[in-house]
Amino acid sequence: MSDNIAGKVIVITGASSGLGEAAARHLSARGATVVLGARRLDRIEALAKELAAHGGQALAVGTDVTVFEQVKQLVDAAVATFGRLDVIINNAGLMPHSPLARCKVEDWNRTIDVNIKGVLYGIGAALPHMQSQKSGHIINVSSVAGHKVRAGGAVYAATKHAVRVISEGLREEVKPFDIRTTVISPGAVATELPDSITEQDIAANMKKFYAQFALPADSFARAVAFAIEQPPELDVNEILYRPTRQEF
Repeated sequence: MSDNIAGKVIVITGASSGLGEAAARHLSARGATVVLGARRLDRIEALAKELAAHGGQALAVGTDVTVFEQVKQLVDAAVATFGRLDVIINNAGLMPHSPLARCKVEDWNRTIDVNIKGVLYGIGAALPHMQSQKSGHIINVSSVAGHKVRAGGAVYAATKHAVRVISEGLREEVKPFDIRTTVISPGAVATELPDSITEQDIAANMKKFYAQFALPADSFARAVAFAIEQPPELDVNEILYRPTRQEF
């Protein structure tokens, strides 16, 4: 019996490390064709070669998700190369926590550009193809912080809440096209996300927290696979998960 993953063409942003890399490995192992987007082209080219060496199909496309034309190029390359687009995982994200009083305007702008605009650009690039096909699946990555906010994380939490709001609006709009939508909200997962924190005191505390509690990145990959592998008539709209010991 098909698991509804094998043979699918899946675009993944932020695929050079962490959640995106783990998803690419897991989905490729289950027979999906993966199209990898990230700014670090050397990393995704190496990953694509590795997956191909293990019998998979993979394509690497250098992509900055803050530039719509580059996201569109990533999606269009998937369709031009493999003939269709079945899933896009809008995964690229930043987490530069800081108290609002420190007025880290550059961090605020980067977080909004990547976490909100990057998701919107992925949706905008994918929708014309999926609407034409009358099928597809858009997976957006939020966070536990999209459900709860704590001191020092206001801007990050706002962007991740926005991903949930955008995802719900999208869900309602795409029903006539049989397009599925999923938003996944992980808790602490072992990725490079804490490295995007520019304030040294906050970064040190966050890395200590992650070292104690974080789940491996393949936890996210399994959540993605669960959403994708469901039969077409079943739309898994939201997944929220945490390490068992994570209080926040």
